Amino acid sequence: MRTKSSAIAPTKVASSRSTERLDSAGLGTALAAVGVLAFSGSMPATVYAMRGLDPFLVAIGRAVLALVVALGFLLIARAPLLPPRRDLGSYAVIALGVVFGFPVFSGLALYGGASTSHSAVVIGLLPAATAVVAVLRAGERPRAAFWLASALGASSITVFTLSRGGGHFTTADLLLVLALGSAAVGYTEGARLTRTTPGWRVISYALVVAAPLTVPLTGWLALTTQPVFTGESVSGLLYTGLVSMYLGFIPWYAGLARGGIARAGQTQLAQPLLTLAWAVLLLGEPFDPWTIVAAMAVLVCVAATQRTRAIRA
Repeated sequence: MRTKSSAIAPTKVASSRSTERLDSAGLGTALAAVGVLAFSGSMPATVYAMRGLDPFLVAIGRAVLALVVALGFLLIARAPLLPPRRDLGSYAVIALGVVFGFPVFSGLALYGGASTSHSAVVIGLLPAATAVVAVLRAGERPRAAFWLASALGASSITVFTLSRGGGHFTTADLLLVLALGSAAVGYTEGARLTRTTPGWRVISYALVVAAPLTVPLTGWLALTTQPVFTGESVSGLLYTGLVSMYLGFIPWYAGLARGGIARAGQTQLAQPLLTLAWAVLLLGEPFDPWTIVAAMAVLVCVAATQRTRAIRA
């Protein structure tokens, strides 16, 4: 015969486990927020770095700085310096997306005249773009609301860019779209690998796979582009290389692992607004109410894509 205490015990255990899951989710969200804060300074830092350095040198050189840190972490952890052969294709995709694609295209867009605030609004669609790529990659069938929210987000960006470009897309806008697509593909493939591999190792191996190109290219660019090393250019390059390209990924991936991609990933919704704030504070860009309106519209659409996909999953 079951006693009263034995009947209550399972309830207490279940309650304890539920509390532990909530605590883990809360910590995961906090860690992801730290990662987002780190990433939000990437574009202002890129602008600083280009005040003396060639945009290609900034885009490729940051990967070499991150590579040095990555190798140090791998050595300290006594982890293999090369990724498993079976995953080389995936790491190549990540490298093309976040080591080459996003830094090169976004840097060229900023160098070509796009303001940091303008770029932040366009890149603000990244969580939705990543969700779309993930859906296509995984063969999921989300609700129609997901596709509606994605289309509205894309429409918001289109209206915003056309209004700023005199009714047509500028070269900088096209570069930002390429940067957006590159990051979405790289993030999706990286998220897939983090199911079985710690996030810091994923970004480390992506940098290692890219090294045969990034190291010689950085050396060649340093010798041929006549870099001018000032306080701004050096600090900007250090930030993009050490924080944006590597250290920011540590709390970001840890947060996604602890809090869940659907929940912790919501913190990325704040990134465009944070970047807008840095643009005003660090670069002195004028405050534009319409840019804020566009950023908020994108934020609402992205939040809807994240929510509708999470419900379906």
